Amino acid sequence: MTEPTPRQPDHAIDPLFLERRSPRAFTGEALPEAELMRMIEAARWAPSSYNSQPWRFLYALRGDAHWDTFFGLLVPGNQKWVANTGAILFLVSNTRMKVGDELKPSYSHSLDAGAASLAFQLQAIRQGWHAHGMGGFDHARAPEVLNLPEHHRVEAAYAVGRAIPWDQLGDEQQGREQPNGRRPITDFTHAGPFPARD
Repeated sequence: MTEPTPRQPDHAIDPLFLERRSPRAFTGEALPEAELMRMIEAARWAPSSYNSQPWRFLYALRGDAHWDTFFGLLVPGNQKWVANTGAILFLVSNTRMKVGDELKPSYSHSLDAGAASLAFQLQAIRQGWHAHGMGGFDHARAPEVLNLPEHHRVEAAYAVGRAIPWDQLGDEQQGREQPNGRRPITDFTHAGPFPARD
């Protein structure tokens, strides 16, 4: 049985964008570091203001010396399914950038890190893995535990793993794992300024 999907684009796009999703049912397979580096390599080529490249990837592979520390930063609801993934990452952005010889605040550090995030996730799909982004981690403890330098911000956590094939999921799992849809493009796209409000 093939995986059902409600994902129908409003306009013709590359299927890769529809294949990107955030499953929670993973096989427990280890993620080789070389495979992870290919994903991060894709992120390296994302666009950024002044080519500042503010993204920083911190990672732990299943079973390595950092796994328990990274895993411990996640909220219990995420720990349940992340336990079966191959890697945990934290995406950090540098809120400052060099302009000439000056270090200045970066207006777009989060946007730039987001571009790197999407490149990372799409490359994971190309390699047969899935990257599931999370905001559910201990925001108060993370900067200290991750030893963040000054002017750095944790943007999100990610778990990367091999998704369990659809036909191997139980009925309840299939209900939870069905890819979600999106609002129509007309909901968030306007020619010109925002429409007048009453």
